[in-house]
Amino acid sequence: MEIQSSTSIEAKPSKNVVSHANFFVWREFVWGAVAGAFGEGMMHPVDTIKTRMQSQAILDGIPNQKSILQMVQSVWQADGLRGFYRGVIPGITGSLATGATYFGVIESTKKWIEDSHPSLRGHWAHFIAGAVGDTLGSFVYVPCEVMKQRMQVQGTLMSWSSDTMINGVAVKPGAQIYGYYTGMFNAGCTIWKTQGLRGLYAGYLSTLARDVPFAGLMVMFYESLKEVTEYGKQRLISSPTWHVNNSFEGLILGGLAGGLSAYLTTPLDVVKTRLQVQGTILRYNGWLDAICKIWATEGMKGMFRGSIPRIAWHIPASALTFMVVEFLRDNFNEKVPDNNLQVARLTGDRKKSSLQ
Repeated sequence: MEIQSSTSIEAKPSKNVVSHANFFVWREFVWGAVAGAFGEGMMHPVDTIKTRMQSQAILDGIPNQKSILQMVQSVWQADGLRGFYRGVIPGITGSLATGATYFGVIESTKKWIEDSHPSLRGHWAHFIAGAVGDTLGSFVYVPCEVMKQRMQVQGTLMSWSSDTMINGVAVKPGAQIYGYYTGMFNAGCTIWKTQGLRGLYAGYLSTLARDVPFAGLMVMFYESLKEVTEYGKQRLISSPTWHVNNSFEGLILGGLAGGLSAYLTTPLDVVKTRLQVQGTILRYNGWLDAICKIWATEGMKGMFRGSIPRIAWHIPASALTFMVVEFLRDNFNEKVPDNNLQVARLTGDRKKSSLQ
């Protein structure tokens, strides 16, 4: 809709509008952190099953691969409900950082990318913004992920101290892999003392190799699904009073985007998990070596091991995350006064005689 301009006077940017817009951007960091932590906390038990399934080749040996149901029964019998929530504190801590940077950077850089690089408009801008946001969060997320996954595979102190099979040889995991961690602080200090910074950032490059395409794909799929949904509503819904709640839309579209992105990046997740769980006894010498050995010994099935619990985790986790973000945006973001919005848009299009 065109709004005719009654004057050609160039309007100067309002400091109040600029600060208000910046406040909106900073709110995206907060909403993203809350949503990320909420999604991780709700779906952590599924992530524990996925991590244990992907780590079996290191901890139990290839001949003793368990199914999803067998793994659930194993965790429950050994540790009860508590076993499914081991490592939840570092998991939530890492998700706070990732969620904040992910949504905050998306909102603050997406428009800048589109304006400064017109060739990257649309899906490419969404992909790049999501990838950059996740990369920034990785500096906090990766150490938390290492601690979380090692705590997830340990189970109880008794089970971690018992004999296990590695390459067909019975060994004591506590002595051969790493000691038992009683909590997040103990895990961080122990890894730092025994392996240094390299231990805390084990599998860092493989994490980026997984998360950068995952984060980029998820926001790209989400924005694409929103466009398709909006097009469908315009074509199929004639009543102007009918409205779809943004939170519900975020729940459905976020789940679809997260599930599809999770499946496509499962092989990268398997490599990352193996590198981070192996500890001081190095079975894989880097990312490429891990891919070659997993493919040679386990084939395509090994590369996609844990894909079902991974998808089962990401669909509801992504759905809940986007639902919470949309809910917080709708209910806690203050509306900018119409006159201020008009000044801001006139400033951006001051060479035009009308607003589009």
